[in-house]
Amino acid sequence: MLEVLGRANSANVIKVVWLLDELGLPYTRTDAGGAFGRTNTPAYRAMNPTGNIPTLIEDGFVLWESNVILRYLCGAHAPDSPMWPADLRVRAGVDRWMDWQQISMGPPGSRVFHGFIRTPPERRDMDAVGAAMTALGAQWALLDAVLAGSPYVAGPDFTLADISLGVHVHRWFSFDLLRPELPHLHAWYGRLLQRPAYVTHAAQPVT
Repeated sequence: MLEVLGRANSANVIKVVWLLDELGLPYTRTDAGGAFGRTNTPAYRAMNPTGNIPTLIEDGFVLWESNVILRYLCGAHAPDSPMWPADLRVRAGVDRWMDWQQISMGPPGSRVFHGFIRTPPERRDMDAVGAAMTALGAQWALLDAVLAGSPYVAGPDFTLADISLGVHVHRWFSFDLLRPELPHLHAWYGRLLQRPAYVTHAAQPVT
């Protein structure tokens, strides 16, 4: 049985459980991180020295880093799935968007999320939030241009790139802040909302 350690409202945990449901794999999830604690205990750090979530456990095998977990699950349990294609050049196209999510999208997205969602209104630095929204909007505009010619992030098929980024596009459209008009991004978000696992795990109130 696969076990996921991490709280349900973590974007990185959402990625993993969303994929597990897409693949129809049975799993259990145990709350960890944030208010649930556990991640600073010696037992958890022995499994995951970063103290972050999620951590995946399968038959004594332990793995951390959400995008790596996504690749492992497809490789181990769905090697023929178009979500992480066998063709190495097509797969590299998926991987580059997953890395882009973490490297380019992650920092401004985190600044908006923590500065606006996780900070009480009376303590928000709205100038900093606005600057982060501008930087984040520029990244989403880049993807909007790509989606003008493709139904999904890495091409015609739904892939791990959509999972990696799809969690964050829900947050983007949930922020009660001024956003640029990005019609192709919005259409892609609409396609994700037609997937039951996305609605169950990702399209939930952002907290």
